[in-house]
Amino acid sequence: MSHSTHYRAEPPSGEWLAQQIKAHGRSLGFDQVGISDVDLSDYQDDLKAWLEAGYHGEMTWMAKHGSKRYIPEALVPKTCSVIVVRMDYLPADTTPIETLLDQPDRACISRYALGRDYHKVLRHRLQKLAEHIETLIGPFGYRVFTDSAPVMEKPLAEKAGLGWIGKHTNLLNRHAGSWFFLGEIYTDLALPKDEAVTNHCGSCRKCIDICPTQAIVGPYQLDARRCISYLTIELKGNIPEEFRKPMGNRIYGCDDCQAVCPWNRYAQPTRIDDFKPRKDLDAGELVTLFLWDEPTFLAKTEGSAIRRIGHERWLRNIAVALGNAPTTKRVIEALRARQDHPSALVREHVSWALAQHQGEPARVETA
Repeated sequence: MSHSTHYRAEPPSGEWLAQQIKAHGRSLGFDQVGISDVDLSDYQDDLKAWLEAGYHGEMTWMAKHGSKRYIPEALVPKTCSVIVVRMDYLPADTTPIETLLDQPDRACISRYALGRDYHKVLRHRLQKLAEHIETLIGPFGYRVFTDSAPVMEKPLAEKAGLGWIGKHTNLLNRHAGSWFFLGEIYTDLALPKDEAVTNHCGSCRKCIDICPTQAIVGPYQLDARRCISYLTIELKGNIPEEFRKPMGNRIYGCDDCQAVCPWNRYAQPTRIDDFKPRKDLDAGELVTLFLWDEPTFLAKTEGSAIRRIGHERWLRNIAVALGNAPTTKRVIEALRARQDHPSALVREHVSWALAQHQGEPARVETA
C-alpha cells in the first residue's frame, strides 16, 4: 500500500514534523514524547565503571555489545535522532505497596508486572507512530526498541527532556514521578532535539535509606547484584542467603525506592487498560500462588512479563517469601508439598524456608 504525503512542494520543517510526532504519540497513549540527539559520550565512562565494578552481575548482555550501547549509530547505522516516549503504568486500583509489605502472607509484585507485558504494548504503538510518520514524509530509516536491545534508555530519555536520572538510577519526572515505561525509535531523520531538564533530587536520600538490601551503594550507584528486582527476575541460580530475609514477601521485583520517592506524589494513574492488574497477582495469597503447577502458572501469566522467569524461579521466589511469612499450618504444609520437587533450585529454597519455621509454634488460622 502506498502512503500519500501531506506536504506540497517542499518537505516539512523539522520543527513541524517534531510537533506532529509528539501530537500523534499522545493520541497513541504515550504520556510524553521527546527527541534526543545521539551523543551519549557523557554517559560512557559511568557505564564502563559500572561494568568494571561487576555491578551488572549475571546480566552479561550489558557488557557484550561494546560501543553499540553508547553509540546509537553503531547499533543502527545512519541514526541521527532518537524519539523517546514515556508511558505511565501505575494502575489506579491496586493495593498500596506499604499495605502489601504489612501483609507477609500476601505476595508483593512490582507494579509494572501486574498487567500485560509492557514490551508488547509499547512496541505495537511505537510501530504505529513510525508508520504515521511515513504517511507524513514517505519512507524513512528507523528501528523501534522497547527494552529489547543495547539501548541506553534512561540517558536518552534524560537528553530528550523526559526527566532526570535519580539517585536510585530510575528516571524521574517532576509531573509524573517514575512509574512509567520508556521506548525509543532510532531514526535517520534530523529532528530538533529537546532540552534536558535539571536534576531535582536535592539532598533527599529516601530511596537510598529504604532499600531492603542496600543495593543503592551511593547516590546514582546501583549494585544490581544486591537489588531484589535482579535477585527475583534476572538471577537464575540460588538467591544468596544474606538477601532472603530482607526480601520479605517481594516475589517479583521491588518498588520500595519508587514508593518512597516524594516526586511520585505527582504520579498519574495509567490511561492504558492493558496495565490494569490481574486479580490473581495483586495481593495474591502466597500459599495459593505457590501451589500453582506449571500449566496453571503459564495460563495465569499468559501475556505477562512474569512468565519470563518460568515456573521454577517463580517457586524459588515464593519459597523465600513463605520462609519469611508467619508460621501457620498451611504455610508448613505448602512448603512440605514441594520438598521433593524435581528442581534442586526449588528444593534448596524450600529447605531454607522450612528451617525458618523450625521451633516456631504454628499460629491458629481463622477463616
